[in-house]
Amino acid sequence: MKAFNRRSFLQGSLAAGAAGPALSFGTGSVRAAEARLRMTWWGSQDRAKRTLGVADLYKQKAPDVTIVGEPISGDAYWTKLSTQMAGRNISDIFQLEPGTISDYSRRGATMPLDGFIPKPLNVEAFGTKVLDLCKVDGKIHGIGLGLNSFSMFWDTAVFAKAGLPAPTTETTWAQFAELSVELTKAVGKDQFWGAPYGARYASVLDVWLRQRGKALFTAEGPLGFGVEDAKEWYAYWEDLRAKNGTVTPDVQSQEQNIIETNPLSRGNSAMGFTYSNQLVGYQAVMPNKLGITMVPQAGGGAPSGHYYRPALIWSIGATSKNGEAAAAFIDFFVNDVEAGKILGVERGVPMSPKVREAILPQLNETERASVDYVNLLADKVSAYPPPVPKGSQEFDRNVVRRTSDELAFGNLTIDQAAQQLVEQGNAIIKP
Repeated sequence: MKAFNRRSFLQGSLAAGAAGPALSFGTGSVRAAEARLRMTWWGSQDRAKRTLGVADLYKQKAPDVTIVGEPISGDAYWTKLSTQMAGRNISDIFQLEPGTISDYSRRGATMPLDGFIPKPLNVEAFGTKVLDLCKVDGKIHGIGLGLNSFSMFWDTAVFAKAGLPAPTTETTWAQFAELSVELTKAVGKDQFWGAPYGARYASVLDVWLRQRGKALFTAEGPLGFGVEDAKEWYAYWEDLRAKNGTVTPDVQSQEQNIIETNPLSRGNSAMGFTYSNQLVGYQAVMPNKLGITMVPQAGGGAPSGHYYRPALIWSIGATSKNGEAAAAFIDFFVNDVEAGKILGVERGVPMSPKVREAILPQLNETERASVDYVNLLADKVSAYPPPVPKGSQEFDRNVVRRTSDELAFGNLTIDQAAQQLVEQGNAIIKP
């Protein structure tokens, strides 16, 4: 993908600034009468409410298409998608994210969207640099629904009660470790720690590596780091766990990569690693006000490790018989001002300049904090990396998470875990 100027990327209005049964309701496309579209995504109940709200609004404008909404929780989403791929029955519209779009597009799950642009999918106002964020092998395989980056949240009430300083954009890894241990001591509550066991997060490892001039993946496909890097990564988290600064492995291993199972939202930690657009979702399920800042820094003038990314992506299933109708709905989802007001910034800061400008005045304090954070990063992000390689999701789920769990439970040494991470990762990742 092309690199882009991070300042110009945010110019204009941006700078101003649930699992359950399938739900079916009438909606439509003026371009494809009597079409039936299945739409699948993962996320919180709040996301489901917003998504279905937009679909219901679309029904008023184009009543000739039936949309069946299928929210699926956590990792069950990917199991369902794999089943659909095997049966050649992929949902017409389904949700991906930067770590999975190139993988699934190269597996033949997605339909290239270039033929639907600019009609019925009018996204030219996004700019080519934004569209390139979802381009794989020269073709556009999805439409970004919002802009985000990596982030760290913290419970402001816990910090205030503990009398400890909140993390900032300047907080280093060493300071983060010290703060985590002090929080655990200050709170002094059973089953509560300062931080999660971050070795389990591929996204945080990605930031950590980029701060050191390396990367999770190379443009050619294999891992962008080696065993010695992995040893240093694991040694940091094992040392912090031994000092009682992180949650225990039985707590961390329960996370299913959804908001409701994160140690922060479950009340097991004062801080948590996630993506900036999820501030809205986390705040919806937590009683205390959350703060947001960057992932800890290496210090000494090192890169931040952050980059802008499409928070989430709508793609069209390769097997869809209603591609044009699906594209027309996506166009409405990302471009309609009233739809934008329903969606807010829960899926990230809107890509459409028109929608951004329209929703900024109505944002609540949490939503505004999400936008402000994205703006704050303007001078701190680097260029967007190449598409992640095939096998990246399997690497995250079956290698990164499993290896960190085995390490934390004491079934592997640091050296063994580092060797396993790299060897198994390079065996799974394909160019």
